Amino acid sequence: MSESFEDDVLNELGDDRLQEIAGLLGTDAAGARDVVSGSVAQLSGELREAAAEPSSADEVHAAFAEVASAEPPLQGVAGFGGLAAGGLMAGVLGKLARPAANAIAKRTGIPAATVTRAVDILIPVVLAALTKRAAAKKTGGKAADGLGDLLGGDRR
Repeated sequence: MSESFEDDVLNELGDDRLQEIAGLLGTDAAGARDVVSGSVAQLSGELREAAAEPSSADEVHAAFAEVASAEPPLQGVAGFGGLAAGGLMAGVLGKLARPAANAIAKRTGIPAATVTRAVDILIPVVLAALTKRAAAKKTGGKAADGLGDLLGGDRR
């Protein structure tokens, strides 16, 4: 996987959904791309922190295991089906959406409610990208060996 997780999410998002987010944010595609990249990075960080917290670690690890064992990879989850089709990881990402959106809002000055709507659009896309990364690892002959392996970056 040569692309970053943010790039995978942007590719999965596609130009039409990126334009939808740009319209929501009142910016152009480049501005929306920056907010999406920042949101994905923030969600990834929140997910890593939740995995390290004793109160949420079991849930995050179970969600990760579900994503890593998904057969076949979730297709079209970003469009039709949304969060209901996403299982445990969708629930975990849903819980992390508000803190991530608040951090992005604080950093960008965009109203938190607006960023929250954008992040809500991203959750099923992030789930689809995670599932595809896990499937690619499996197809390559080795399972993802940790959350950091799927999100990119070194977690060891």
